[in-house]
This record gives sequence, structure tokens and C-alpha cells, in this order.
Amino acid sequence: MNITITELTPGFVGDVSGIDITQPLTGAQAAALEAGMDRYAVLVYHGQRFTDEQQMAFSQNFGALENTAGGNVTKAAERRLNPHMADVSNVGADQQPLGREDRRRLFNLGNQLWHSDSSFRAIPAKYSLLSARTVVSKGGNTEFADMRAAYDALDDATKAEIEDLVCEHSLIYSRGTLGFTELSDEEKKMFTPVRQRLVRTHPVTGRKSLYLSSHIGTIVGWPMPEARAFIRDLTEHATQPRFTYAHKWQQYDLVMWDNRTTMHRVRRFDESQVRDMRRTTVAGDSVTVEQLAA
Repeated sequence: MNITITELTPGFVGDVSGIDITQPLTGAQAAALEAGMDRYAVLVYHGQRFTDEQQMAFSQNFGALENTAGGNVTKAAERRLNPHMADVSNVGADQQPLGREDRRRLFNLGNQLWHSDSSFRAIPAKYSLLSARTVVSKGGNTEFADMRAAYDALDDATKAEIEDLVCEHSLIYSRGTLGFTELSDEEKKMFTPVRQRLVRTHPVTGRKSLYLSSHIGTIVGWPMPEARAFIRDLTEHATQPRFTYAHKWQQYDLVMWDNRTTMHRVRRFDESQVRDMRRTTVAGDSVTVEQLAA
């Protein structure tokens, strides 16, 4: 059976069938899926009953896996997954929902903000692959925004203005907007801001896109209030319904997206229910702009 990708939203989201990705891929299959990512940016797979090892193996068809260290406040003793898997669930090691005041839960509420995974790293992520192991009965959808289409829709004057702008990204900024400001000295050092271009060019298609995220705290060389107001305007533009897709999760769905050309966010859900979601992240291979010396 051949791989088929059916368009869900024009030029943005594709539904993949004709392949069991829990099994090893051929080189041709991996290339076909990567070409699908270049075309769409979000691919949806249904009925993929992964183990953690299978998910990691599938993800490695597209590059090296990113280590989750530096992207959360979970202590090593609290971790329930492999370090190469991001635990974006609402449960602890006892498999029960985290308490309302649990610091891990409060930190993870930042996932409800529009963002690009690992834009807070000097070398930002390539792909994210999110596997739904246990879903909730209502809510918890993940929304995606097409940053290529959002860039294309800007007027020429705005495109010229933003072409060479550089932003600072940090988890300190995104969590701070929610009032999560009590960080240890170690966490502050771990979340040191990095610099990223505001406009990125896809290395295969050559298509330009906005590189936005809630992790942006300022634009280099701009007064911070002006920078944040401008980033808010761009984000409102980029997340209009005409640029977005909402995925309603079914158990054993896998959704794969390109962090270089999309933003995403999770929607609220009943946190008395278990929502077990496990993400692997394919590391990027280059900086978008040179970083300042330490």
C-alpha cells in the first residue's frame, strides 16, 4: 500500500494514510514523509499505537533527537519519561493528574500560549511529533498557525520593516506573562535569552515565514514596550482563523509539525481527567542568527 497524503486545509495540513509508522521505514518512505512536511508543515497520522521506543525510532528518520533538559522545571527525580521525550501530560510519576498548585502544572500552562517549540534554544527545533496516549473527553485540542501564509499576507512595507529584525526568546518571558516568575538562580541561568530572526527562510522550499512565539520578550535595538506591542500585533495577524487549524485528538493520533514554519497552542481541558501526551523533538542543525558571547 502506498503512502497517501490527503489535504485537510489548503497547503497547510495533510492526513497521512497507507503506512504503519510504528514499524521501521524504508529510505523512500522517510523521504516521502519529509517531502510531505516541506509541502504542508503539519501531518496527521491516525491509529499509531506507539511505544516510547517506537516513537523515538520513527522521529530519528528526520534527524537527531533533542534532549528535553533546559526546557522545563521538572526535577530529575520527578521525570517519568526518557530524557529525549518531552512530557506534556498533566500527570506525575504516579500516573495521577498533577495538583492544581503543582509547579510543573503551572509551568506547563505556558503551552496554552502560541509558541514554537524550542525557539528558546540557540539552535531551535526542526520538527515536533506529539503522540496521544490518553485523551480527554472534551477540550485539549491543539491549534496550529501557518507562519508562511501569515508572512505572505503582510503588506510590502511591513515585510521590508521586519526582514532583518532579531528577537530575544526565553521561557522567562513566556512564563512571566502568566505570572510564573519565581525561578531559582539555576533556572534563570538555564533559561538565558537567545536571539532568533523574526523572518526565516525554509532551507528546502525557499519560502519565507514569520518566526513568532510567546517566548519573545523584545526585539534587539527596540524599546521593550514598543517591541512587545509590535510582536502582539504580528501574533494577532498570524493567528487569524484563515491561517489556523484545530486538531481534535483521538487516542493514538500522532501529529508532526515543522517548528520553523508554524506556531501552536493547546486549549484548556478538564484537568481532573488524565491527558497523556508524549512529544519527541527533532533538533535543528543551525542557528538563525549568531548568539552573543557568553
